Amino acid sequence: MTADTSPLRPKLAYAGLAIAAIAGSGGYGLAHWTNREAATSGFAQPSASGRKPLYWYDPMKPDQHFDRPGKSPFMDMQLVPKYAEVGKDETPTVQIDPAASQRLGLRTVAVRRGELATDLTATGTIDFNQRDVAIIQTRAAGFVQRVYARAPGDVIAAGAPLADLLVPEWGGAQAEFLAVRRSGNMPLIDAARQRLILLGMPSGMIARLERRGRPHNTITISTPTGGVIKGLNVRAGMTMAAGQTLAEINGLGTVWLNAAVPEAIAAPLRPGQPVHATLAAFPGETLSGQISAILPETQVDSRTLTVRIEMPNPTGRLRPGMFATVSFKASSQPALLVPSDALIRTGKRTLVMLALDQGRYRPAEVQTGREAGNETQILAGLSEGETIVASGQFLIDSEASLSGMQARPISVAALATGSARSSAFHETTGRIEQITRTSVTLSHEPVPDLGWPAMTMTFQLGNPALAQGFKAGEHVRFDFDQPPTGPTLRHMIRVIAQ
Repeated sequence: MTADTSPLRPKLAYAGLAIAAIAGSGGYGLAHWTNREAATSGFAQPSASGRKPLYWYDPMKPDQHFDRPGKSPFMDMQLVPKYAEVGKDETPTVQIDPAASQRLGLRTVAVRRGELATDLTATGTIDFNQRDVAIIQTRAAGFVQRVYARAPGDVIAAGAPLADLLVPEWGGAQAEFLAVRRSGNMPLIDAARQRLILLGMPSGMIARLERRGRPHNTITISTPTGGVIKGLNVRAGMTMAAGQTLAEINGLGTVWLNAAVPEAIAAPLRPGQPVHATLAAFPGETLSGQISAILPETQVDSRTLTVRIEMPNPTGRLRPGMFATVSFKASSQPALLVPSDALIRTGKRTLVMLALDQGRYRPAEVQTGREAGNETQILAGLSEGETIVASGQFLIDSEASLSGMQARPISVAALATGSARSSAFHETTGRIEQITRTSVTLSHEPVPDLGWPAMTMTFQLGNPALAQGFKAGEHVRFDFDQPPTGPTLRHMIRVIAQ
């Protein structure tokens, strides 16, 4: 029997195939079970320090986050776990090695209390004083016999003639007055004189009629005040009706300087404040004036308020249209100050990066006030002496954002006045009914720790800066205490009414 025809060969072949299939199946099941256990174990296991990962990421694309470990879909490498840095107080922070901080150029400063620079500067233009305007009209109908070569834009003195007007209606009335005057009847004389006045004849012309005894039907119309002719509506040969305007004269003894002040810095300005102005037409010379009014309308395109300043102009050299730079001296008040460069403005809120001990950093939300001289006033969110990052904070903020770290909210920050929170402070919410520079009236919710019911009452402002940016009708959350002077508001933030 040959090997090809042996009955044992097919049996041995079938047995080999069966053994291979069993071995392959067992190997696949073992490998599948091992990989599944490894993946599950990697996802559930915390780090050696006992902390669980926040997420996994590819170091080459750190902006993409994954909720479980595995292989990166972008690169041929394993995903890396990301843990939140936790300080001694269990607060999530960003940890940066001191040597790396020096390489990144991180610079820190302390929040300080000082006076914000109050010298505000704005630009403006000279304009006519619209309160010094004279409208010249005819008192009686007549004909223009002569004009005196005037034109719009001419600067004239008080009493300058404009036109000679013939009034035919005055002829008969003057003759009647002279006839009655010769009769010596005083009641009739007074009645005739009153008729001349009602016909529009000036008192000076009536007195001349009585002196000379001759009628005069032509009157010279002159300007009651000096200034510039802004409108002239009289020409030789015209027929003028009673009450028709001949000219408009704008005085030049004083002018207005209209300064465009950004609305963000206009709050400290008040009517009556002294100002100084320099004009391009008079280099090296400083002019003085004072604020006469702050116009109520804001310019929509430039977001500025118009501040009207009245300037003396005895020589008439200040001409409407001239360009000026205006300096305002506002009253100064103590405030918490930080460098403006330290602020991170996201559009919805403003952040700073707190510098903690041992190279730890954490974002904190703040409420800002006025800005001047590269310094910004902090109304809430920081306290005096805290340290913040003034340079390189955007690099730390990026790392904090990748870690999903929450910023310290204003509501749990130290008071902006520098006072520490204690049991003497009480917190509640309310609606602003009225607000002034020194007090605010609130319709507030109950205060349980004092046993107060909901009511409306007035609180003093511990810091006048707390009122900036708020208006009646807004809902706020606020802290207050009760010194001997009465309930005093220490902290206030805006909330959205439900």
